[in-house]
Amino acid sequence: MPLFRKTRKGPAQPYTPPVLEEISAQDFSLKLSYSAKSSESVRASTGPAGVAWLTRMLDGCVQAEPELVEPYPVEFGQAAPFIARMPAAAEWLAYHRKRLPVTRHALVVLEAVDAIDLAFDTLVCGLLDGTVDTSGYPEYNTIVGGVASHWDEMTGDMIVRAVVGWGGKGVRGDTERNASRILSELFANLKADPHALGVVAGERLLGGGKQGGIVCAHCGFDSGHERAFYCPKCGMRMDRG
Repeated sequence: MPLFRKTRKGPAQPYTPPVLEEISAQDFSLKLSYSAKSSESVRASTGPAGVAWLTRMLDGCVQAEPELVEPYPVEFGQAAPFIARMPAAAEWLAYHRKRLPVTRHALVVLEAVDAIDLAFDTLVCGLLDGTVDTSGYPEYNTIVGGVASHWDEMTGDMIVRAVVGWGGKGVRGDTERNASRILSELFANLKADPHALGVVAGERLLGGGKQGGIVCAHCGFDSGHERAFYCPKCGMRMDRG
């Protein structure tokens, strides 16, 4: 006689995991936010010394040596600091690979929000407020910027405005207020300079598509369009032949 009696097996029951009342977890998230402010434009008659004059407009506002960023040549006409557009991002990295970390950060912020357009703008920028990390890049609440300019094709005057930007992974409460103060200081420098001819009414110049224009005989810069009278890079009058 068997020691154990066989029993008939019923249908298998699905496994139900135990319910935990509380899970200890850490949350992670990243939100990037860029902001910028631009002043009204000031017309200035500076002559060939325009770039040196632009640098002086940052006196008393910049914390370190500013850097000059000239308009994009035609071969980099599609450059943009957006990783989702790989050909444009590759052009952007190639053109700006040797720049200071503060300058690269400023370009990302200002180009991302369309505060500048390097199709025609010349930018002199630097660190205006805040600190940098160990690799030299600004913290998220740091304010960067300076002055942006382009040449008036009809008169040869320089059209200049102050521009500041900030942002990244968060914004401190007083960052925008500090940015407004610095923008006012830069704009005051522009208006008070003896070369200033007055505030320009109307909106700033909008960039156009580069179709291959007149090449400057003085510095070799391709203006990008046929109607240019003055070189966006050196300010000299174009030789229209």
